[in-house]
Amino acid sequence: MKIKSLMQLAVKATVALMLMLFAPLSAYAQTMAVKGVVIDQTGEPVIGATARVEGTGNGTITDFDGNFELSNVPNGARIEFSYVGYIKQLLPAQASMKVVLEEDSKTLEDVIVVGYGVQKKSVVTAAIAKVSSDDLSGTAPVRMDNALKGLAAGVNVTSSSGQPGAASRIRVRGVGTVNNSDPLYIVDGMPIEGGLDFINPSDIESIEVLKDAASGAIYGARAANGVILVTTKKGKSGKATVNYNFSQGWQTAWKHRDVLNAQEYMVLRNEGLVNAGQAPLYADPYNVTVDTDWQDLLFNDNAPVQNHEFTVSGASDNVNYYNSLGFYTQDGIVGGNYGHSNYERLTLRSNLNATLFDMSKERNWLNKMELSSNLSYARVKSSGIDVNSQWGGQLSSALSLPPIIPAYVTGEAAQEQINYYTTNFPDEYRPMYGRNGQLLNIPGAGFNEMANPLASFALPAGKNWSHKFVANWSATLQLWDGLKFRTSYGVDMSFWGNNAYQIPYWISPTRHASYSRASAESDRGTVWQLENVLTYDKI
Repeated sequence: MKIKSLMQLAVKATVALMLMLFAPLSAYAQTMAVKGVVIDQTGEPVIGATARVEGTGNGTITDFDGNFELSNVPNGARIEFSYVGYIKQLLPAQASMKVVLEEDSKTLEDVIVVGYGVQKKSVVTAAIAKVSSDDLSGTAPVRMDNALKGLAAGVNVTSSSGQPGAASRIRVRGVGTVNNSDPLYIVDGMPIEGGLDFINPSDIESIEVLKDAASGAIYGARAANGVILVTTKKGKSGKATVNYNFSQGWQTAWKHRDVLNAQEYMVLRNEGLVNAGQAPLYADPYNVTVDTDWQDLLFNDNAPVQNHEFTVSGASDNVNYYNSLGFYTQDGIVGGNYGHSNYERLTLRSNLNATLFDMSKERNWLNKMELSSNLSYARVKSSGIDVNSQWGGQLSSALSLPPIIPAYVTGEAAQEQINYYTTNFPDEYRPMYGRNGQLLNIPGAGFNEMANPLASFALPAGKNWSHKFVANWSATLQLWDGLKFRTSYGVDMSFWGNNAYQIPYWISPTRHASYSRASAESDRGTVWQLENVLTYDKI
């Protein structure tokens, strides 16, 4: 009986062990990898479409070619495909999928801007994408170009840098020109140059993107890289409406790079030297006296972002007006607390449409005249850290400097540093102090151009500035029944430059200056446009 019991226990143990070994294989066999492509009805890839396993958080977005890939998809699951302006689809998961998204028919009645007029989307055959103010309300873009991210198929928006207020790079259906692939921007009928940060995103009523030759043909060669038409808001019928919106936010680096602490650094340095047949450098690597977290010192956690918007709008039978004031500030998470990475924008806008006279009921010739004006002004002040200089940048130094080097030196160590550099560089050396009044440490000649990242923040920051005034006036006269004449004049005046000054400084033996200097740069540009358009529309 004892032998039989032992055999039964052995069998049960063997079965249990086999279940433990093959359970992961069984679970793995119940999932699959899904790859595929998402296109529209014309065969063009849909960029930024969402592919998600139904009822889970397992999802991704399509790349520039419309491709997507999902892993660990349960057998028998369904994949949900969605994109703004397209009908959502729910399809069974397969290893290889080709998904065709259809446009939402409810949006075909939308009125969109095409060249010098407007048409219903249902009768337009050209490739045009529209982003309305409702689409923008769910986002919080800093600039107008950022407002297009993920909202228009075939439009790729990428950030140029992480600086506050940095412009985005927009490509309509890829790179079309070797030297300059930027699209043509038209704001309220006026071609705009020199950037679009003068527009407050909250003032935008709609954005139309003309993506092919047929839709952009009216603008000629300028439309080779696509056309982006921006229409700003107007007042709504009824009593005057006064709105004030305020928002306050904070930004923090979501992750720090995983680097060695002081103890790990000394241990690995010793191991490397020993393996190379040399003596270890640190006698007691476990006795840590200095452990500098350069990233923690560099990042400006809880960098503030603040936005104020004030609007007055309204409309009657003869007058339509929209006036807005916006003020936006943003501090960078690197250097923002030192005044080296900041952005400030003030915007003013006044849109006015008035009917001078309307005698449509009395006669059918010279019976109606309308006047309109669109005025806007923007003042931008900004500063930014140099991330691509020959000396490297603060981020690269923070990731590369050893943690055993202190950011500041005090007491005897501070006096030794001053004595050494004063003796060896009597004419160039200038001690530099942090905001806490302590002497900033110099890593030493062995680190070449690599410097204490906090030292550059002790220097005065250069300030960029710009003023932009865009105005467009027009008059429309009803000549005959269905025949209209419209004349308009627009002007885009831009003024921009920067101010900077330098004081004697010593960051490292290769980065120093013994003199002071100041500089100021100022540029200006003017673009004007005169249009006379005769249209006939008889339904």
